[in-house]
Amino acid sequence: MTHAKAYAATLLLFLVIDVLWLGLVARGFYAGQIGDMMREQPNLIAAALFYFGYAAGIVFFAVSPGIKAASWQVAARNGAILGLTAYGTFELTNLAILPGWPVTMAVVDTIWGAVLTGTTAAGACLVVRWRWG
Repeated sequence: MTHAKAYAATLLLFLVIDVLWLGLVARGFYAGQIGDMMREQPNLIAAALFYFGYAAGIVFFAVSPGIKAASWQVAARNGAILGLTAYGTFELTNLAILPGWPVTMAVVDTIWGAVLTGTTAAGACLVVRWRWG
């Protein structure tokens, strides 16, 4: 089934890219921005729920339309829009209700959400088309 393969590719790509970003590239940035609000160890259950659910959203809104159109660009565009919307919603809500939430954090994380989701969607579309297409 193409959707199951698309989901597996999406979840794997999303996890690998995001773990590299959060664990290596930007860990210091996030710690510097949100300080004591950041856990030393993430809540793995909450993280898993996010990753599993968001990957399904990427498949539905970006990867599947990209596969249907035979276009990784469609997947990338739809994924970037989804990421901008989802991460932007989170960040703007935090700016609205959490005292001291940094504007820099909101901007960087929103851009990251668009890049991460668009890249993941394009990559998953290409993997599905190349491997199982």
